[in-house]
Amino acid sequence: MFVDHVKVYVRGGDGGDGMVAFRREKYVPNGGPAGGDGGKGANVVFIVQEGLRTLMDFRYKRIFKADRGTHGMSANKHGAKAEDLVIEVPPGTVVKDADTGETIADLVEHGQTAIIAKGGRGGRGNSRFATPANPAPELSEKGEPGFERNVILELKVLADAGLVGFPSVGKSTLLSVVSAAKPKIAEYHFTTIVPNLGMVETEDQRSFVMADLPGLIEGAHEGIGLGHQFLRHIERTRVIVHVIDMSGMEGRDPYEDYLTINKELEQYNMRLTERPQLIVANKMDMPDAEENLEEFRKKLPEDARIFPISALSRQGLNNLLFAIADLLEVTPEFPMIDEEADESESSVLYRHESEGDGFNITRDPDGAYVLSGYAIERLFKMTDFSREDSIRRFARQMRGMGIDDALRERGAEDGDTVRLLEFEFEFTE
Repeated sequence: MFVDHVKVYVRGGDGGDGMVAFRREKYVPNGGPAGGDGGKGANVVFIVQEGLRTLMDFRYKRIFKADRGTHGMSANKHGAKAEDLVIEVPPGTVVKDADTGETIADLVEHGQTAIIAKGGRGGRGNSRFATPANPAPELSEKGEPGFERNVILELKVLADAGLVGFPSVGKSTLLSVVSAAKPKIAEYHFTTIVPNLGMVETEDQRSFVMADLPGLIEGAHEGIGLGHQFLRHIERTRVIVHVIDMSGMEGRDPYEDYLTINKELEQYNMRLTERPQLIVANKMDMPDAEENLEEFRKKLPEDARIFPISALSRQGLNNLLFAIADLLEVTPEFPMIDEEADESESSVLYRHESEGDGFNITRDPDGAYVLSGYAIERLFKMTDFSREDSIRRFARQMRGMGIDDALRERGAEDGDTVRLLEFEFEFTE
C-alpha cells in the first residue's frame, strides 16, 4: 500500500538528573561537593533512506520517544549522553509541525538528516553550585525535559517528469511501455489512485524518472476527486507531461481538457505554471484523432510543443522521450513551494528556544491562579522539590521572572492558591 501522509508524535529524551554528593575519601577532611552532571537526552533524528518509497512503516508505529541521558554520579562523574533515535524516511519527505503548519524540514537527498525533536540537557550536579558563600550546596537540577511535538509527514514523489491529465487518457499505459513499471491499467476512471514511478532510458542512454500521477478532474484544487492527494506530488517534478485523449472517445473536447487541467494546476499554486510543459496527443491510432488534433493545434500558440503518439501501439514514443530528456538537461530544480526564501532545505527551527522567559497567568473557576508557559514549566520540571535548597532557588527564579509581581497585579493575596501543571502552591507575601 502506498502511504504519503501520516501524523506522528515525537519526543526527545529527557536529560539525566544531576546528583548531590560529597567527597568521602580517606585523609581528605571536609570534602567538598562531588555530584556529577546528568547526560544529555537523545535527539529524534530523521534520515533519508533512498531505498524507501512510502511512509507505510509509520502506519504501524506513530509514537517515537528517544532515550533519556544517564543520571550524574558521585566523584564528579557525569552521566552518559543517550544515543540519538534515528528514523528512516523516504526521499521527498516534508516534515511539518502539526499545530502551526510550519515546515520543519524538507528531506530529499540520500543520507540527509534533520533533528525533529531535541533532547533535553542534563541537570547540573551540586559541584556546579558551589560558591565561596556556600561551599557545600545541597542543590542539583533534574534533567531538562525533551522537546515534544506532533508532526505531519508528507511524501512528495521525487520524479523528473510527471504525467498529468484527466482519468483514462493513457498515462499508465504510457509509463508501462517506456519503463519497467507495472501500473494497474483498466478501462475505468481512477484506475491509478497512487503515484507510480518508472525509470526511463532513451536510445542515446540518457535516463530520468517518470511518475504516473492519479487523474485530475475539475475542482481538484479544492480537494474534489483525488484532489490534493495528487497535486502535492506534482510540486516536485521539473517537467510536466500533459497527456490528452485526442480521440475524444469519452465525449470531452481535447482543448477543454487542456484548459481545465492547466487551470487546476494554476489554482492549486501559481508556481506550478513555471514548469515547462510538453503536450502529448495520445490515442492517435483511433478514428477522428487526426481531425481532432488539427482543430486542437489551431487553438494553441504556434510555439506549443505537441507530440502525437499512441502509447498502445508505441508510435511516436522516441521523439517524446528525447524531448523530455533534452528539456530536463536545461531545466533547474524548483525549490519547495512552501519554503521560505531564506531557509535552507534541511533547516530545523525550534521556536520554543526563542520564547524567552514568558509566562501566562489565568484563573480557574474556583478562583485559583494558573501559571503556564514554556519557560516556567521547564524550570519547574528541572527542580528537585525534595531538597530545601532547590525549593528556595525555584522561588528566587520565579521572583526574578517577575511572576510574584504579576500575581500581585492580578489581585493575588496571602494564602491564595497558585497552580502550575498538576501541582498547587500557596501564595505568600
